[in-house]
Amino acid sequence: MKHNLKLSFYGIIVVLIVLFSYDLDVNLFDLFNGFSNLIKLGTYTFPPDWSLFTVGFVAIVETLKIAFLGTVFGMILSLPFGLLGSRNLFSQKTTVVVRVFLAAVRVLPSLLWAVVFVIMVGPGPFAGVLAMTLYTMGYLAKLQYESIEGISPEPLEAVFSMGASRFQVIRFVVLPEAANNLISQLLFMFEYNVRASSILGFVGAGGVGFYIMNYLKVLMYDKVAVLLLVVLITILIMDYVSVKIRDRYLVESRVCE
Repeated sequence: MKHNLKLSFYGIIVVLIVLFSYDLDVNLFDLFNGFSNLIKLGTYTFPPDWSLFTVGFVAIVETLKIAFLGTVFGMILSLPFGLLGSRNLFSQKTTVVVRVFLAAVRVLPSLLWAVVFVIMVGPGPFAGVLAMTLYTMGYLAKLQYESIEGISPEPLEAVFSMGASRFQVIRFVVLPEAANNLISQLLFMFEYNVRASSILGFVGAGGVGFYIMNYLKVLMYDKVAVLLLVVLITILIMDYVSVKIRDRYLVESRVCE
């Protein structure tokens, strides 16, 4: 019986793949034929214009500043919403309202929020910071209330039964128990925001994306290649530092336990 159910499930998946591929004009021959265009692009890209490396470095520093401020401000704003959205801490009336609000914030990606804030405050890094802050708040708050709901209920029930207030439970039980996940989420969000901030300049929100977009418009792919290389180096360094921070924090946590 289980074997037949598995076969039926796989059969449905295969049928959906075929139907959706046909409906969306998915054609692998077009992909293979497109490699010739990729080769042409390479001829325009190499050799890269290394004179733009300094400009790229300055621009990526601005991108890092946008991502850092957006992540920190978003984290500060997200934690209250993450707590209010946790069903093991607050009533359904509160959590439903909070979760609907956070879902509404997440409807727009950071790039579209950047468009909104560019209209509101004008082009520049400030619009990028606001866009990153709002998107980070909506995204992190969801991760936070899911982590908080994953906390073992026994410590919460024990502390509540002793007459502790909700604030005391959050301070002495919830935050310590969820600390590892909250820090991991913060690091992940910062990495994500650096990548996202790299394209906010496409809509005038500052950072390296501003230069990438301008050079793409005039087909200067040799300059774009250098800027993308700067972004890649930055992301690799961030990934390395993030792993080290996680490892060190986890080791210290285990020693304390």
